[in-house]
Amino acid sequence: VYRLMMQLSGVLFSLVGWVLSCLTTYLPQWKNLNLELNELEIWTMGLWQACVVQEEGGMQCKDFDSFLALPPELRISRILMFFSNGSGLLGLLLSGFGLDCLKIGERQQEQKKRLLLFGGMLFWISGITAIVPVSWVAHSTVQEFWDENIPDIVPRWDFGEALFVGWLAGFCLILGGSLLNCTVCSTELHPSSVHYTVAEQQDQCQHL
Repeated sequence: VYRLMMQLSGVLFSLVGWVLSCLTTYLPQWKNLNLELNELEIWTMGLWQACVVQEEGGMQCKDFDSFLALPPELRISRILMFFSNGSGLLGLLLSGFGLDCLKIGERQQEQKKRLLLFGGMLFWISGITAIVPVSWVAHSTVQEFWDENIPDIVPRWDFGEALFVGWLAGFCLILGGSLLNCTVCSTELHPSSVHYTVAEQQDQCQHL
């Protein structure tokens, strides 16, 4: 029961992390910009579009015209976030088939352990590839914010909400993968194997 609870907790954390990773990919709030001249407007930038938020007019967004025109950190972040979402989805499929509560392949415990192990490793990869781009964008934002070559009158970009969602997504994915891999290392006797072992011992005693 303890092992099954760890498996379900691992899949649940990984599912939450994967959903947050997908959400991070499409949120336009990777960077925020407050204009001192017009405090009623907040500019935001994501991987796909730039938006302006107005108190009266709501949010207006414009998609980026070209992928190659983006800064390097946003271009690489697109690729890494897609890779994170894909590996997370594949990890969910593999680990789902490896759960002990699933009756499919009940007699093939070694294969189910391999599925759980591969699923856990994919969650690790997904978590790392979600943390790297948001950390890179955060690092470049800090560098630009404290760049002395930029005049003080020029507005500076600040951290957006999507960065914190991305860090949380990576943490949940790595935690979920770790829980699944811990269950692979643990051993638990199943009722069918216990019954087989008892019957085998009784048969040996009769021959004696």
